[in-house]
Amino acid sequence: MDEVHVELARVVREHAGRLTACLIRVLGDFAAAEDVVQDAIEIALRRWPEEGIPDHPDAWLLTVARRRGLDVLRRQANYRDKLARLQWPVPEEPDDRLKLIFTCCHPALPETAQVALTLRTVCGLTTAQIAAAFLVPETTVAQRITRAKRKITDAGIPYRVPPDAELPGRLGQVLSVVYLLFNEGYLTSSGVRPHAPDLTADAEFLASTLAWSMPKQPEVLGLLALVRLHQARIAARFDGAGRLVLLKDQDRTRWDHDAIADAIHLLERAAAHHRPGPYQVEAAIVACHAESPSWDDTDWAQILVLYDMLLAMAPTPVVRLHRAIALRYVQGPTAALAELDSLVLDGYHLYHATRADLLRDLGRHEEADAADRRALTLTANPAQQALIADRLRP
Repeated sequence: MDEVHVELARVVREHAGRLTACLIRVLGDFAAAEDVVQDAIEIALRRWPEEGIPDHPDAWLLTVARRRGLDVLRRQANYRDKLARLQWPVPEEPDDRLKLIFTCCHPALPETAQVALTLRTVCGLTTAQIAAAFLVPETTVAQRITRAKRKITDAGIPYRVPPDAELPGRLGQVLSVVYLLFNEGYLTSSGVRPHAPDLTADAEFLASTLAWSMPKQPEVLGLLALVRLHQARIAARFDGAGRLVLLKDQDRTRWDHDAIADAIHLLERAAAHHRPGPYQVEAAIVACHAESPSWDDTDWAQILVLYDMLLAMAPTPVVRLHRAIALRYVQGPTAALAELDSLVLDGYHLYHATRADLLRDLGRHEEADAADRRALTLTANPAQQALIADRLRP
């Protein structure tokens, strides 16, 4: 049963968004298309444990979805023509998934619901994974998604990439989706894998497609640069046993320096528009690390300045947490700890893990161990758990 769930989750992540987008294009109905896909997934959950995982699970899912769509299509005079278009491989238009993302990110929906719905429908993330990204309960995410689906159907929200005049109202949430999708792949919030390369590759594909479609949007270029800078260091992030390697301990010769140079060129293109934004600034922070020849040569003063800029644009507790990490290397652990103690992030593992690090620097080992034990309870990522457990004193 576990194998079935793992394989079905993989197929859903890789193909459900694409399949849903195709079905919406053919059926012209968001709710009907999603219902068909969900029906196919439920049938797979019932049949695969008994019959075994098919040789081509993606094609199997499409075939079942195609059959379930018959009832919808029979109500339409031209259903035979439409049915013929539901075949595998799915005849996907280049911007099919972008259309679906922009449909989910319509301004008629609450912003939090836009992102949650898109991550669930297009990217195949579970409600638990989305809840971990938002630091909210699963039930809250489920309610947001349900209401958003109903709103799209009731309001007849069109399935399309909006014209340029409507982009400002939607682009921010679209970029949030790609960013959160990448973060989930970079360090997973659940499951047995510490990271999910399929999700990070999907995020890079979506960011690249956006950049190709909107080359004059600096935040799009900034996000693509950010994703590629992180991807360029992927080979050094885990050791042979799959354990997480901290940035300061990574072998920088294993980084893809050509990819880093290309990403920085993207960032320069974005900066030429003179419209700075959070993704550009965050990419600039990562670029400071990527261009540094060693950990000791890191320009922490510049990084702190960039975090000050980011905090002015996105004054969130998580940004303040990361700024405190940079502050540690400029003003010392006491100043950084004082900043952390002013935050309310008790449900976030990185907050407690960072406090533990600072407390150890100050010789407060018992408090540090308590903070790490709290961090352990808040992450399900196996690599993060192993890293934190190794720091605890026997």
